[in-house]
Amino acid sequence: MTEANQDWSAQETEAIKERILSALETVIDPELGIDIVNLGLIYDIEFNPEDGDTVIKMTLTTMGCPLADILTESIHDALREVEEVKKVEVKLVWYPAWTTDKMSRYARIALGIR
Repeated sequence: MTEANQDWSAQETEAIKERILSALETVIDPELGIDIVNLGLIYDIEFNPEDGDTVIKMTLTTMGCPLADILTESIHDALREVEEVKKVEVKLVWYPAWTTDKMSRYARIALGIR
């Protein structure tokens, strides 16, 4: 945006959040082989258009999941592709607890879950 046009519309912000979500779909859970979006691990995306700060609220399939650091690093790598994102913070949340109900139809079919 040019300096004269610093006001971001809600529509522009939502479009950026959609691009962030698309980038997160490239982050694959190494144990399950499915992306973290379809697994239902992403709970919220907060994007501040003024400074590019982005907060990803996500959970893991289990509280003691050893992949937290790997997934966090992969999220940082994926969001480098979204030019408006300047800073990323990944916050792990445990409520509501993750269940297979949060998975997309695609993820359930891929993992053989009904």
